[in-house]
Amino acid sequence: MQEYEVLVIGGGPAGLSAALYLARYDRHVALFDAGQGRSTWHQVTHNYLGFPGGIPARELRRLGYEQLAEYPQVEILRHKVEKLRREGPVFIASGQSDEWCGRAVILCTGVIDHYPHFEGWDEYVGRSMFWCITCDGYASKGKRVVVAGNVNATASVALQMQRFTPHITLLTNSEDNLIDERFMERLAAARISVFRDKIEQVEGEGGYLRALHLRGGSRLELDHLYSHHGSTPQTELAEQVGVALAENGFIHVDNEQKTTVPGVYAAGDVTRLHAHQISTAVHEGGMAASAANYYLYTPDLKDE
Repeated sequence: MQEYEVLVIGGGPAGLSAALYLARYDRHVALFDAGQGRSTWHQVTHNYLGFPGGIPARELRRLGYEQLAEYPQVEILRHKVEKLRREGPVFIASGQSDEWCGRAVILCTGVIDHYPHFEGWDEYVGRSMFWCITCDGYASKGKRVVVAGNVNATASVALQMQRFTPHITLLTNSEDNLIDERFMERLAAARISVFRDKIEQVEGEGGYLRALHLRGGSRLELDHLYSHHGSTPQTELAEQVGVALAENGFIHVDNEQKTTVPGVYAAGDVTRLHAHQISTAVHEGGMAASAANYYLYTPDLKDE
């Protein structure tokens, strides 16, 4: 079994930041990256300071790995961790090919977004299909926008999009419309049309949408589609070692990214329902690494 001081599970901005901080603490780290997550889409990040004109999320990942290459303390493992358990003072991660152990774990496992599925849907994510008004609302100024979802929060996003464009349509993309009367009245007052229908197929090319064809026969022309079908935090590994979840289903952490299990930390989108930003993930990754580093010190080195 390969031994490390810290196992960092997840290779997005939170995991990269955690691994970098740990390398600077001269810790022996395994960084697991299965090549999935939000930072693997076609998104261009404009909200992260220091990159005029924005930077593609994939390029930011590449730069992160280039930076980590300076540190032999960090080993990059392109494996998916399928199970996590604790045996005495160590945690053991396992996958199809091997097992790895460490005295501390940082979970940066992120979320799975629930995008509308149609032929070639993944090519549109980050180009003309988005999930975050904070990240991409500004890019929709004056554009024709369809907001997809069937709950009050969807209606709220559609109403907030008026800051950027008057050309807004709400599509439930479901047979059920769970938007209550209060929000329906707000949408009507804002002259935002509501279609209770589902996407059958799309017109588009190169990841850029032109129109949606609905099952009921309607055709909606658009430039941008905002998916508001929610996301599922990837908490399976946390639960396997007894980490408590918050009421919203995300991993519960304190202000140092500590979970309820000593030696286990969490950072990035898996810890919050809101503030899913790269800047937040990078900050939390660094905080988790610092807390894990302190945890690994022997008692005679701690200021307690």
